[in-house]
Amino acid sequence: MNSTEEIHGFLNKISRLSSETWSLLVPHITEIELKKNDYFVKQGQISQEIGLLTKGIIRSFYITQDGKEYNKTLFAAPNIVGSYVSLITGQPNRLPQQALTDCLITKIPLSLIEKLSEERIEMERLRRKIAEYFFVLKEKRELEMALLQAEERYLIFREEFPEVEQLIPQYHIASYLGISATQLSRIRKKMSSKS
Repeated sequence: MNSTEEIHGFLNKISRLSSETWSLLVPHITEIELKKNDYFVKQGQISQEIGLLTKGIIRSFYITQDGKEYNKTLFAAPNIVGSYVSLITGQPNRLPQQALTDCLITKIPLSLIEKLSEERIEMERLRRKIAEYFFVLKEKRELEMALLQAEERYLIFREEFPEVEQLIPQYHIASYLGISATQLSRIRKKMSSKS
Protein backbone atom coordinates (compact mmCIF):
# COMPACT_ATOMS: atom_id res chain seq x y z
CA MET A 1 0.00 0.00 0.00
CA ASN A 2 1.75 3.15 -1.14
CA SER A 3 -0.56 5.12 -3.40
CA THR A 4 -2.72 7.88 -1.95
CA GLU A 5 -5.83 6.01 -3.15
CA GLU A 6 -4.83 2.93 -1.13
CA ILE A 7 -4.17 5.04 1.97
CA HIS A 8 -7.51 6.77 1.52
CA GLY A 9 -9.10 3.31 1.27
CA PHE A 10 -7.40 2.19 4.49
CA LEU A 11 -8.67 5.24 6.39
CA ASN A 12 -12.15 4.73 4.91
CA LYS A 13 -12.25 1.30 6.55
CA ILE A 14 -11.81 3.04 9.91
CA SER A 15 -14.26 5.88 9.19
CA ARG A 16 -15.35 7.28 5.85
CA LEU A 17 -13.55 10.37 4.54
CA SER A 18 -15.04 12.13 1.56
CA SER A 19 -12.90 12.80 -1.51
CA GLU A 20 -13.11 16.50 -0.71
CA THR A 21 -11.72 16.07 2.82
CA TRP A 22 -9.08 13.66 1.57
CA SER A 23 -7.99 16.20 -1.07
CA LEU A 24 -7.28 18.68 1.76
CA LEU A 25 -5.01 16.11 3.46
CA VAL A 26 -3.08 14.88 0.42
CA PRO A 27 -0.82 17.93 -0.13
CA HIS A 28 0.41 17.69 3.48
CA ILE A 29 1.18 13.98 3.74
CA THR A 30 4.72 12.72 3.33
CA GLU A 31 6.18 9.24 3.03
CA ILE A 32 9.33 8.21 4.85
CA GLU A 33 11.42 5.07 4.81
CA LEU A 34 12.71 3.58 8.03
CA LYS A 35 15.54 1.11 7.91
CA LYS A 36 15.56 -1.78 10.35
CA ASN A 37 16.33 -0.47 13.88
CA ASP A 38 15.48 3.16 12.98
CA TYR A 39 12.99 4.95 15.22
CA PHE A 40 9.68 6.45 14.19
CA VAL A 41 9.19 8.02 17.63
CA LYS A 42 11.99 8.24 20.17
CA GLN A 43 11.69 8.25 23.94
CA GLY A 44 11.31 11.82 25.21
CA GLN A 45 10.18 13.14 21.82
CA ILE A 46 6.90 15.06 21.60
CA SER A 47 4.83 13.54 18.80
CA GLN A 48 3.38 15.87 16.19
CA GLU A 49 2.38 13.40 13.46
CA ILE A 50 0.21 10.35 13.01
CA GLY A 51 1.78 7.63 10.90
CA LEU A 52 0.21 5.07 8.62
CA LEU A 53 2.51 2.07 8.46
CA THR A 54 2.19 0.86 4.89
CA LYS A 55 5.05 -1.65 4.87
CA GLY A 56 6.96 -3.47 7.59
CA ILE A 57 6.81 -4.15 11.33
CA ILE A 58 7.32 -1.73 14.22
CA ARG A 59 7.57 -2.40 17.92
CA SER A 60 6.57 -0.13 20.79
CA PHE A 61 8.64 -0.90 23.88
CA TYR A 62 9.75 0.32 27.28
CA ILE A 63 13.03 0.10 29.14
CA THR A 64 13.15 -0.78 32.83
CA GLN A 65 15.40 0.98 35.35
CA ASP A 66 17.91 -1.85 35.04
CA GLY A 67 18.05 -1.38 31.26
CA LYS A 68 15.93 -4.35 30.10
CA GLU A 69 13.66 -3.86 27.10
CA TYR A 70 10.11 -5.21 26.92
CA ASN A 71 7.95 -5.09 23.79
CA LYS A 72 4.54 -3.65 24.60
CA THR A 73 2.96 -3.62 21.14
CA LEU A 74 3.76 -4.89 17.64
CA PHE A 75 2.40 -3.10 14.58
CA ALA A 76 2.30 -4.88 11.23
CA ALA A 77 1.30 -3.03 8.05
CA PRO A 78 -1.23 -1.72 7.35
CA ASN A 79 -1.64 -0.02 10.71
CA ILE A 80 -1.64 3.28 12.55
CA VAL A 81 1.55 4.16 14.43
CA GLY A 82 2.80 7.04 16.53
CA SER A 83 2.67 7.93 20.20
CA TYR A 84 -1.03 8.56 20.63
CA VAL A 85 -0.64 9.53 24.30
CA SER A 86 2.01 12.12 23.39
CA LEU A 87 -0.19 13.41 20.56
CA ILE A 88 -3.14 13.88 22.92
CA THR A 89 -1.30 15.25 25.95
CA GLY A 90 1.59 17.11 24.33
CA GLN A 91 3.89 15.35 26.80
CA PRO A 92 7.16 13.62 25.86
CA ASN A 93 6.76 10.07 24.56
CA ARG A 94 7.59 7.25 26.98
CA LEU A 95 7.29 4.33 24.56
CA PRO A 96 9.79 4.45 21.68
CA GLN A 97 8.65 2.96 18.37
CA GLN A 98 11.37 1.15 16.43
CA ALA A 99 11.39 -0.57 13.05
CA LEU A 100 11.99 -4.33 13.27
CA THR A 101 12.14 -4.54 9.47
CA ASP A 102 12.53 -1.95 6.74
CA CYS A 103 9.34 0.15 6.82
CA LEU A 104 7.37 2.69 4.84
CA ILE A 105 5.29 5.22 6.77
CA THR A 106 2.96 7.92 5.51
CA LYS A 107 2.89 10.85 7.95
CA ILE A 108 0.04 13.29 8.53
CA PRO A 109 0.65 16.38 10.72
CA LEU A 110 -1.48 16.50 13.87
CA SER A 111 -1.96 20.27 13.45
CA LEU A 112 -3.72 19.65 10.12
CA ILE A 113 -5.89 16.89 11.58
CA GLU A 114 -6.89 19.20 14.45
CA LYS A 115 -7.71 22.05 12.05
CA LEU A 116 -9.81 19.83 9.79
CA SER A 117 -11.53 18.28 12.83
CA GLU A 118 -12.92 21.71 13.71
CA GLU A 119 -14.23 22.20 10.19
CA ARG A 120 -15.38 18.70 9.22
CA ILE A 121 -17.37 16.24 11.31
CA GLU A 122 -16.00 13.26 9.35
CA MET A 123 -12.45 14.15 10.42
CA GLU A 124 -13.54 14.41 14.05
CA ARG A 125 -15.24 11.01 13.66
CA LEU A 126 -12.02 9.49 12.26
CA ARG A 127 -10.05 10.80 15.25
CA ARG A 128 -12.60 9.29 17.64
CA LYS A 129 -12.48 5.93 15.86
CA ILE A 130 -8.67 5.88 16.04
CA ALA A 131 -8.81 6.69 19.78
CA GLU A 132 -11.36 3.90 20.29
CA TYR A 133 -9.13 1.49 18.35
CA PHE A 134 -6.16 2.22 20.61
CA PHE A 135 -8.30 1.93 23.74
CA VAL A 136 -9.71 -1.46 22.71
CA LEU A 137 -6.24 -2.70 21.67
CA LYS A 138 -4.78 -1.65 25.04
CA GLU A 139 -7.50 -3.36 27.08
CA LYS A 140 -7.40 -6.53 24.99
CA ARG A 141 -3.64 -6.78 25.43
CA GLU A 142 -3.82 -6.16 29.19
CA LEU A 143 -6.44 -8.87 29.63
CA GLU A 144 -4.46 -11.36 27.55
CA MET A 145 -1.32 -10.74 29.62
CA ALA A 146 -3.23 -11.02 32.91
CA LEU A 147 -5.57 -13.92 32.20
CA LEU A 148 -4.08 -16.20 29.55
CA GLN A 149 -1.32 -18.78 29.69
CA ALA A 150 1.78 -18.25 27.54
CA GLU A 151 0.72 -20.90 25.03
CA GLU A 152 -2.68 -19.23 24.57
CA ARG A 153 -1.03 -15.84 24.05
CA TYR A 154 1.28 -17.40 21.46
CA LEU A 155 -1.68 -18.85 19.54
CA ILE A 156 -3.35 -15.42 19.48
CA PHE A 157 -0.08 -13.88 18.29
CA ARG A 158 0.14 -16.37 15.40
CA GLU A 159 -3.46 -15.65 14.43
CA GLU A 160 -3.06 -11.87 14.57
CA PHE A 161 0.41 -11.74 12.99
CA PRO A 162 0.50 -14.74 10.63
CA GLU A 163 3.64 -13.75 8.70
CA VAL A 164 5.57 -11.86 11.37
CA GLU A 165 7.20 -14.92 12.94
CA GLN A 166 9.40 -15.46 9.88
CA LEU A 167 10.42 -11.80 9.70
CA ILE A 168 11.63 -10.83 13.18
CA PRO A 169 13.90 -12.47 15.78
CA GLN A 170 12.25 -14.87 18.24
CA TYR A 171 13.40 -12.87 21.27
CA HIS A 172 11.21 -9.96 20.12
CA ILE A 173 8.20 -12.26 19.98
CA ALA A 174 9.04 -13.73 23.39
CA SER A 175 9.32 -10.22 24.85
CA TYR A 176 5.95 -9.28 23.34
CA LEU A 177 4.39 -12.40 24.88
CA GLY A 178 5.94 -11.68 28.28
CA ILE A 179 8.03 -14.85 28.35
CA SER A 180 11.65 -15.83 27.90
CA ALA A 181 13.08 -16.94 24.55
CA THR A 182 13.62 -20.38 26.10
CA GLN A 183 9.94 -20.64 27.06
CA LEU A 184 8.92 -19.63 23.55
CA SER A 185 11.22 -22.26 22.07
CA ARG A 186 9.60 -24.92 24.29
CA ILE A 187 6.09 -23.83 23.30
CA ARG A 188 6.95 -23.90 19.60
CA LYS A 189 8.58 -27.31 19.92
CA LYS A 190 5.57 -28.71 21.81
CA MET A 191 3.13 -27.34 19.21
CA SER A 192 5.13 -28.63 16.24
CA SER A 193 5.22 -32.12 17.77
CA LYS A 194 1.39 -32.08 18.04
CA SER A 195 0.88 -31.23 14.37
